[in-house]
Amino acid sequence: MTDADTDGPPLELRPYDSRDAEAVWRLHELALRDAGTDPADVPGTDDLRDVETAYIDAGGAFLVGTVPAAAAGAEVPAVHDGALVAMGGFLPAAAGYDDERTIEGAAELHRMRVAPSCQRRGYGRRLLEALEAAAERAGFDPLLATTARRQAAAVEFYADEGYEVVGESTAGDYELVHFEKELG
Repeated sequence: MTDADTDGPPLELRPYDSRDAEAVWRLHELALRDAGTDPADVPGTDDLRDVETAYIDAGGAFLVGTVPAAAAGAEVPAVHDGALVAMGGFLPAAAGYDDERTIEGAAELHRMRVAPSCQRRGYGRRLLEALEAAAERAGFDPLLATTARRQAAAVEFYADEGYEVVGESTAGDYELVHFEKELG
């Protein structure tokens, strides 16, 4: 899949490949640090150490978005087919974390990240659209998302994409905002 409607190089979206493992972890850390969050403070990130088991084997999906390496900034992690600028996945809500909402038939978005130097180019929107379509094809509805209130751009992004705030909670030092969107 390519994205001709971005302000940067075309985004290629594809399923996660085991060769992406190191770059996925680096993008996770890079994006969180840029948002003012210490990656070491985020609980439950073991899913990114074994994406195949955590996402694919659990009945979800994990996508990565790449651009040509020459078009990406130096801090963007390299993968075998370019530079990793976006990533994210979904899990059946029942397969998520113990402290998350479980809604019959729902899937939950996880680890939505765009490289800081590549934000505001439409890559996150394109990734979200692809994940929504994949979740709907897999029979999930609704789609859930949770983000920290301190990640103001993420809170605004989900609201702009039609996700409704359905609650708030606290986990450790994090004030969380819970979103939901009907796919069908």
